[in-house]
Amino acid sequence: MSSTRSVPVYPDLCLTSAESGTGRTVLVLHGGGGPATVAGLADHLSGNAHVLTPVHPGWSGTPRPAWLTGIDDLALAYLHHLHDRGVRDVLVVGSSLGGWIAAEMAVRDTAGIITGLVLIDAVGVRVEGEPMRDFFGLDARGIAEHAWHDSARYYVDPATVPPEQFTARRADMETMRILAGEPYMHDPKLLRRLGRVRVPALLLWGESDRIVTPAYGAAYAAAFGDARLQVVPEAGHLPHIEQSGATLALIDDHLRGLGRP
Repeated sequence: MSSTRSVPVYPDLCLTSAESGTGRTVLVLHGGGGPATVAGLADHLSGNAHVLTPVHPGWSGTPRPAWLTGIDDLALAYLHHLHDRGVRDVLVVGSSLGGWIAAEMAVRDTAGIITGLVLIDAVGVRVEGEPMRDFFGLDARGIAEHAWHDSARYYVDPATVPPEQFTARRADMETMRILAGEPYMHDPKLLRRLGRVRVPALLLWGESDRIVTPAYGAAYAAAFGDARLQVVPEAGHLPHIEQSGATLALIDDHLRGLGRP
């Protein structure tokens, strides 16, 4: 059974988070598409862990204080939240933008709270020769073609989206622009800092991702002190949705390698 809590981290910032399961703490961080995109992943992990799935401030109608303007702000907020809860031995799982947040958390985790990482088609670094696609410049058809292996299945005609959902989605994208729009979807300093991160990291990548390619993922993985890349066939930017069985099996194998069920 899951519950939702809103917990203050700073006087002007509360984090709203769904919680489920018992065991080791797992923090699941969503990408630009919002918490619904990682709901299945969180549900699976809650079978053997205590899973926290926060809503990034500014998504899904949650308040975002004016000072929170970067991914580094989010990374520190989540680290402070984990510290306040007194948890240790935390696995952080992040999809796309959430993977970037996870990486930024890891380079700042001087207390050693994080003991494992799973980054799924993460953005956040600049790789020479493998530029990220400008997501903000794509229309709905372009998003489907770049983000999914089976674009025909996942394309959503904007004309069929209820007005309230369209408005909410546009607000989420505006928040993403504020947090990650300049420089576009990366921290120029992050790639060189990742070598100091020596907790075991699994980077999962959809073979057909055209937002950030598998070659981008390989360079990302190589920058960590202890990481490996696994490419998921017939999947795009969200392999945990498009090829959930294969993706979850790879995550489960990674956890077993860490001595976890």
